[in-house]
Amino acid sequence: MQRRYPKSAATEKRNLRSRGLDLKSTAQVLRILNHEDAQVARAVAQTLPQIARAVEKIVDALAHGGRLIYVGAGTSGRLGALDAAECPPTFGIKRGIVVGVIAGGRRALTEAVEGAEDSSAAGARDLAARKLSARDVVVGLAASGGTPYVLGALQFAKRRRATTVCVTCNGGSPLARLADVPIVIATGPEALAGSTRLKAGTAQKLVLNMLSTAAMVRLGHVYDNWMINVAQTNRKLRRRAAGILEAAAGATPAQARHALAAASNDLRVALVMLKTDANATDARRRLKSAGGNLRRALGETAGTPQRPRSNPARG
Repeated sequence: MQRRYPKSAATEKRNLRSRGLDLKSTAQVLRILNHEDAQVARAVAQTLPQIARAVEKIVDALAHGGRLIYVGAGTSGRLGALDAAECPPTFGIKRGIVVGVIAGGRRALTEAVEGAEDSSAAGARDLAARKLSARDVVVGLAASGGTPYVLGALQFAKRRRATTVCVTCNGGSPLARLADVPIVIATGPEALAGSTRLKAGTAQKLVLNMLSTAAMVRLGHVYDNWMINVAQTNRKLRRRAAGILEAAAGATPAQARHALAAASNDLRVALVMLKTDANATDARRRLKSAGGNLRRALGETAGTPQRPRSNPARG
């Protein structure tokens, strides 16, 4: 399958604002790049309704044992892999619940794998290897909207009845027409014509931040605006957990350290202990009876939807 662009693919056009780029001074080049970047957040804002639809699909999938699977090539694939890798330590979820799939495999994370994105069969094959099911949500990432690898992956996902989302910067592209929930960010021509690692890549990163963060908030992996499930795998993160507990519970550093030790470093259990005067066993019982909903376990107003069922890591 050849890459297919819409006739007016904005990401491939020449940007008149950056003409003569190679004749500019360093300061002038930077001002041009910065001016172009400044337009990205506004373009993303125009797609918030579509992003919200995608988040609700992701929340429903994760709440019922499904996965969030990002699929992309090149810059897009690396951005998806990055977001997937950062979800477990940020939100305390198991590995394999958010998955990044990139054309060319692991090697493509650090170097270009020529031709990997040109095979639609490889996109389908890579999802099949991950035992894709109808419970999953597949997010296809392609600035151009015509990457064969991503198109093949989404076509396979639709055959498996998985929910499909796309993040692209070209309206009317094959990918936008294929996805159940198309997110099309009008970033326009790049300062360096066709280099979608610039504005288009930035836009995709912003959307990925929104998709994963908003879904995890809705699923109860966040308390107020704290990372209540943050992984405590090094000294910095242990200090962060203690600081979150002190702020959220109004506790002293000594009280926070004692509660975390008694809770076997479970930040959620420690918070219930400090806010309700429960011991660790009772705090765990309260969380369990509340379905894992921290607000409910604390007797506070719960605006969070259902928590995900126990979902073992899946590759």
